[in-house]
Amino acid sequence: METSEATELCFPQLFNTSCRRALRSPAEAMLLCTVLLLVALLTVALNMLVIISITHFRQLYTPTNLVLLSLACSDFFIGLLIMPIEGLHSIRACWFFGYHACTLYYSVSFILTSASVGNMLLISVDRYVAICNPMRYPATVTLGRVKISVCLCWVCSILFNCLVLKENLIAPWKNSLCQGDCIIVIGYISGAVDLTITFLIPVTVVVVLYTRVFVVAISQARHILSQTVSTQGTGGTVVARKSERKAARTLGVVVVVFLICFCPYYYPAFSGQNTSSNSSASAFVAWLLYINSCLNPLIYAFFYPWFRKAMKLIVTLQILKPDSCEAKVL
Repeated sequence: METSEATELCFPQLFNTSCRRALRSPAEAMLLCTVLLLVALLTVALNMLVIISITHFRQLYTPTNLVLLSLACSDFFIGLLIMPIEGLHSIRACWFFGYHACTLYYSVSFILTSASVGNMLLISVDRYVAICNPMRYPATVTLGRVKISVCLCWVCSILFNCLVLKENLIAPWKNSLCQGDCIIVIGYISGAVDLTITFLIPVTVVVVLYTRVFVVAISQARHILSQTVSTQGTGGTVVARKSERKAARTLGVVVVVFLICFCPYYYPAFSGQNTSSNSSASAFVAWLLYINSCLNPLIYAFFYPWFRKAMKLIVTLQILKPDSCEAKVL
């Protein structure tokens, strides 16, 4: 009986203060480990392909792709740093790295997630200006302004999440119930602020911009149809407008996926509760949030033909050839 109890403790030598963990069958643990590992590897691989593509090929040095690069970097580190630790924590149900490492882990997780949301917002603004104000786009969205916007996105994400997690950073052991747990608690006020800044405002802006882009795309489609009937030689215009409508559809997919992945996390703040990492559904909610980092490159990158061309050159190692950075991928 004592042996059975010991195997259920995170730290058997600390019988009175150690947390208990739920035992999993070997088959269940192996299946869960395999699935979580594949998700992490896929997230790292997809975002790495985006990073290599944009940094290697000179044709892709554009303001739009700079924001896409920033998004891929935040999602890459979520797959590389956050997902493996979260996977180990989900399987073992114990935290073996101490209170300070626990708080650091959640701080990095929140910063990367917020940066990912901020980058998504910047991409939406960029596409809005490109589609709704194409004549002003080159003068308005410059490489220098985009660099400043990306830097501000990361700085604001770091500062904001440090404020949200201030109490946990000051006393990381405050919410601990036993040795072997990793718990942070965000109060209702901080959760409400986090909900507004990280969720409500970005979603509202993206939805408004998407609605405007959708209206413009429909108007352009009708205009093209009338021109096609009355005139000839509109092939180039049709191709340009098809690209714009594809951008509108892409933003629609982004909104839906973002809401599906983020709404469960912010449900406690919506319902007026404290947000705790120790809730019964916290593991599922966390992974749903992180999976957004795996879906982002699929949504933003695979919708672009240049990514498929760049990926082919990368996978076949043609980027190792001299002057491969000058390859035509657009």
